[in-house]
Amino acid sequence: MGSFSIWHWLIVLAIVIMVFGTKKLRSLGSDLGGAVKGFKDGVKDGGAGAQAAEEAAKAPAAQVANQAAASADEKNTIDVQARPKS
Repeated sequence: MGSFSIWHWLIVLAIVIMVFGTKKLRSLGSDLGGAVKGFKDGVKDGGAGAQAAEEAAKAPAAQVANQAAASADEKNTIDVQARPKS
């Protein structure tokens, strides 16, 4: 099988250009470049987004802890009715 020479690659390139055309290949390249740029931006913003999500996750956890403490206080509370002594 061996490696291909430059002539093999030129023939493959010519066939690809004939099949797809330069306009379609150009649009494919620009779409691929846009996707890579979007991915890089997403990764860069993902670090900041992860921190914001982490902080948002902590807030409801604190609320749940406060509610649990309040319900524990309610369990320890005895509800009585006061009557005058006769």
